[in-house]
Amino acid sequence: MSSLSFLAFSLVNKRTSALTRFYSNGAVPVAAAKKKKMGKLGPVAEKKEIPVETDVNRLINFVCGSNIYKTGEDVQLKPDTEYPDWLWTLHTEKQSLDELDPNTKQYWRRLRKMGHRRNNQLAKLRKF
Repeated sequence: MSSLSFLAFSLVNKRTSALTRFYSNGAVPVAAAKKKKMGKLGPVAEKKEIPVETDVNRLINFVCGSNIYKTGEDVQLKPDTEYPDWLWTLHTEKQSLDELDPNTKQYWRRLRKMGHRRNNQLAKLRKF
């Protein structure tokens, strides 16, 4: 037997004897209990659950989640009269393709984007 094969054989024997020893004692090895999932780039981070605000008065009077510091409070909402007029005229809804003018760049960009999405969806359906 070469020295490398003997070394590999002895490592295998030590591993199996250690595992049988743990199983015979009924104890779980510490390394096996704390082992995390490994991805290609290292251990996978666990997802954190963020608590959802359910207090109605707090949702109405504050911008929930605006405070990024450990101490302090969220920004309190002001009356509508204290905000500028242009804020209330902003477009918040998406316009459909029928509502856009075909002579504008925005129309053609939207059409191109929709075509890309359609092609990507069709490519997902292919088997190979």
